[in-house]
Amino acid sequence: METLLIAFGVGVLYIVAYNTYGKFLARKIFKLNVEASVPSKALQDDTDYVPTKKMVVFGHHFTSIAGTGPIVGPAIAVIWGWLPALLWVLFGSILIGAVHDFGSLVVSMRNRGQTVGDISGRVLNPRIRLLFLMILAMALTIVLAIFGLVIAVVFKQYPSAIFPCIIQIPLAVAIGLYLHRKGIDLSIPSLIALALMYLSVAFGNQGWLGALNAEMASWSLGTWVAILLIYSYIASVLPVWTLLQPRDFINSLQLITALALVVLGLFAAAILGGAPVEGSRPALEIAAPAFQSNDMGAPLLFPFLFITIACGAISGFHCLVSSGTSSKQLQCETDAQFVGYGSMLMEGFLATLVILACVAGLGLGISDGAGGLLLGEAAFDSRYSSWSAAGGLGAKVGAFVDGSANFLKAFGLPAGFAVALMGVLVSSFAATTMDTACRLQRYVIQELAGTFATREVDGSVKLGANPFNLLVNKHGATIFAVVGAFLMAAVPPSGQAWAWDNVGNGGLILWPMFGAINQLLAGLAFLVIAFWMWRRRVPVWFIVLPTIFMLIMPAWAMFYQMFIQAVGMETGWFSADDKNWPLIFIAVATLALEIWMVVEAFLAWPKAKGVIEEAFEPLAASAGSDGGRSC
Repeated sequence: METLLIAFGVGVLYIVAYNTYGKFLARKIFKLNVEASVPSKALQDDTDYVPTKKMVVFGHHFTSIAGTGPIVGPAIAVIWGWLPALLWVLFGSILIGAVHDFGSLVVSMRNRGQTVGDISGRVLNPRIRLLFLMILAMALTIVLAIFGLVIAVVFKQYPSAIFPCIIQIPLAVAIGLYLHRKGIDLSIPSLIALALMYLSVAFGNQGWLGALNAEMASWSLGTWVAILLIYSYIASVLPVWTLLQPRDFINSLQLITALALVVLGLFAAAILGGAPVEGSRPALEIAAPAFQSNDMGAPLLFPFLFITIACGAISGFHCLVSSGTSSKQLQCETDAQFVGYGSMLMEGFLATLVILACVAGLGLGISDGAGGLLLGEAAFDSRYSSWSAAGGLGAKVGAFVDGSANFLKAFGLPAGFAVALMGVLVSSFAATTMDTACRLQRYVIQELAGTFATREVDGSVKLGANPFNLLVNKHGATIFAVVGAFLMAAVPPSGQAWAWDNVGNGGLILWPMFGAINQLLAGLAFLVIAFWMWRRRVPVWFIVLPTIFMLIMPAWAMFYQMFIQAVGMETGWFSADDKNWPLIFIAVATLALEIWMVVEAFLAWPKAKGVIEEAFEPLAASAGSDGGRSC
């Protein structure tokens, strides 16, 4: 019953937070206005800037920011104990993460849909913009390389998830094209697509489809990464209404209904017990300690808990989604609270369910690998006996899939369907994040290239020998993004020779630092939001502490890993016998960049209050069918 009370209490707190603190930010701080001009209408191009109903944007935003972050992070962080993980998810998402996402979305909407990196050049200075965009490009390259690996690992671990994930693509394109031509409501077609997706989960691993899944699961990681990057290229250059919006909306319905089933299963397990085992139903109990001593080989709780759990509490990647895609689609400024603040609370609730699945769901019964069944603490200990045992990608995903599947089995769902459904949930989250990340990387590369491109008198980009001119084009920028991610993925892991079987693992070289870079982006995004507000004399008291916290924690983690002890190692990166020089170089450069940006911000802060940055050039009179002033 304790598990059910935790889930219920967290859900209630999120609803209260949305209707109190969220509304306070929307009405008193950001002062959202239903009549305000929005980029989706003022700059409408039917490719990236497309006025869209808030439920559709919510679906895109939620599935894009979630990814596997709120799954793998909490699934490993419970090794410090379930209580620290839960508290960071709960209060981090309400007071820090949702404020970060909401603020990034609003500031971008009021800056013509520019990314936070581009806005930094206007509210701080042009040097900051260039450095910020470079960090964004590096972080997104790692995201593309890693998420291709994540999806490949899930497919190889759970072949039954392959066909349901693939069938989403033609369903989404068909709905997108139909709705664009007919202009009807998205609800009914999406519900039909949702039903077809659940049928694909139920029957997509039978007969010849099962054989096909098994064959595709045998493909190498490199093959899958290449296929997924090609898909990402196609998805990111198509108009958002063609694939991104309908796919993410369908995915959001599928993912939210799957989470609802997990909650229903949790309720059934709390009242009735788990699925019958040898004639009896095991009781649902938390099998993990509330606090765990540091004898498991895990790094220090401070600062690594706050780096390990990112997306479930706060993630710098979210500022890219808010300012990169969602700000270009909202058709009404007042929708920003629902999309920006609400999506983060939904993700926090997902992270809470992940924690409960790992610390209580596993205890309902998992295989011991020899035909037997482990229950309770024995089941938890089999997955969390040490940091190295819990730290592998497959182990983290498996702990959540098996634990949440146990919830589903508690109210009678077949074991095969339950596992397949949870596998689809993980891979669908990862896939939506991957194609959104590719589109975001395209924006960042275009913004960077535009800084160095040569232009005609009228401002258009010249055709000529300057290579940056090619990267201003969306196809050139996207190809550059995809090729860069594949080259990173193709680098063999340390100590291994290049071979096709190793391709796909290269992103893991920089992965030990990605958590810190991701959280650092959140701190830097807070700086941009704070400066934008400070220049307008808007109160900034509510983001001062989150900004400082999110600048200190990732810097502390990177410094500790470089010079004292790296995660999973007895020594720091500099002291290791086999030094990972690319990792060390990027870490040093990132720390130097953070120090540079903080110093520049510190010096600029006293002079910025009440001083509005230079205004944009006026838009052409024809921009936007209604000037962007109706919802």
